[in-house]
Amino acid sequence: MKLLLIDHFGGDGMLDFAMRAKADGHDVIWHFKKTDRTKNFGRGLVRTTDDWRDHKRWADLVVLSDNTKYLRELDAWRAAGSPPIVGASVETAAWELDRKTGQETFKKAGIAVPPFREFSRYDDAIAYVKKEGRAFVSKPSYDEADKSLSYVSKSPADLVYMLERWKRAQKLKGAFILQEKVSGCEMAVGAWCGPHGFNSAVCENWEFKSLMAGDKGPNVGEMGTVLRFVTRSKLFDRVLKPLEDRLVRLKYVGYVDVNCIIDEDGEPWPLEFTMRMGWPTFNIQQALVKGDHVEWLACLSEGRDSKPFSLNSLAVGVVMALPEFPYGKTPMENVTGVPILGLTPSVKQHVHLCEAQQGQAPQDTPSGPNSSPGVETRPCLTTAGDYVLVASGVGDSVRSARTKAYRVLEKVKVPASPMWRVDIGMRLKKQLPQIQSSGYASNMLF
Repeated sequence: MKLLLIDHFGGDGMLDFAMRAKADGHDVIWHFKKTDRTKNFGRGLVRTTDDWRDHKRWADLVVLSDNTKYLRELDAWRAAGSPPIVGASVETAAWELDRKTGQETFKKAGIAVPPFREFSRYDDAIAYVKKEGRAFVSKPSYDEADKSLSYVSKSPADLVYMLERWKRAQKLKGAFILQEKVSGCEMAVGAWCGPHGFNSAVCENWEFKSLMAGDKGPNVGEMGTVLRFVTRSKLFDRVLKPLEDRLVRLKYVGYVDVNCIIDEDGEPWPLEFTMRMGWPTFNIQQALVKGDHVEWLACLSEGRDSKPFSLNSLAVGVVMALPEFPYGKTPMENVTGVPILGLTPSVKQHVHLCEAQQGQAPQDTPSGPNSSPGVETRPCLTTAGDYVLVASGVGDSVRSARTKAYRVLEKVKVPASPMWRVDIGMRLKKQLPQIQSSGYASNMLF
């Protein structure tokens, strides 16, 4: 199959999917915008292009990694009927990118959401917080929003300070919402949708978004995730199943995920949509794919559920990065060309490369009958940025899966002080019994 991957940004984990598709015998072209930061991504590993339009007639299947670029043009291409496209349209992307639209979408489906209010001026939001005297969650509501603008405040003064700080820095690029805080346990649920509706396997998942252990530091999207595929999910029935008919009417083909807070009474409060692949969620899902990594997406676009995922097994993924991730202020030469070693066949299948390339670097040479130990420069995988890879582990419990993931990280040898969170999954030791008492995540073992 001729597979065209339209990525634009080039980071996250599309390289891993491209390499797995290539290993399965598919002809792959990966598009992303070539910049000084991205120009080495995938070099020597997969075919890349900076203009996907040159390959419109070539592709048998198109897969989008994101939902902020080219959507109007792709909608017109999709309307022509060939090739099939897996990914968001302008209308479905708005469920995620326009916070107000997303919240109204839940409400129209009869799904209760935490109260919220939209603002387009920081002064108005500051006055509102002072008047209410309560803490809120602030979330941006536009394309390519800065993740640092998503903020869970601890007090009214805390939020006023952040709003004033963003105002001084002229951070406002569009509307944003202030949403009521809900106490409880965070849990998400997602599913792959096609013309037939949702595939039967539902992805229950728990993200660890902060940079540092103990959920400290800035929100970087995800530093790791725990997930599993099941066929019965109470959370799916409550916050995702009611949206199926509308997604089918909109001809959505792709992944949809809803992040929630489950309160102490067992009520799920949906916070936001993800109308695309999640990263590193999609990398970790690959660890549970049975057989070909591409053909199930072609089946999805045709309205068929090929049941590609192993059910009920737990998968844990952990991100490995290089300093000064996530700030991207380090010169690219400091995070490019760092060797990625130790990838034996048994390790490699659990490593999901993100910003990497084929290169060369100094390596130890073992001693032999006629030689002494030494060092020589030889070909190997090397880094092409600071978001290096995701290590995954699969087991019958969170504990066993995370143990395997961290064992992979210890076997991968990367100099230049790589970093990762050491506690991915541990929050569930306390939270899993709480949500299971309300009927969620049934039969899941910590």
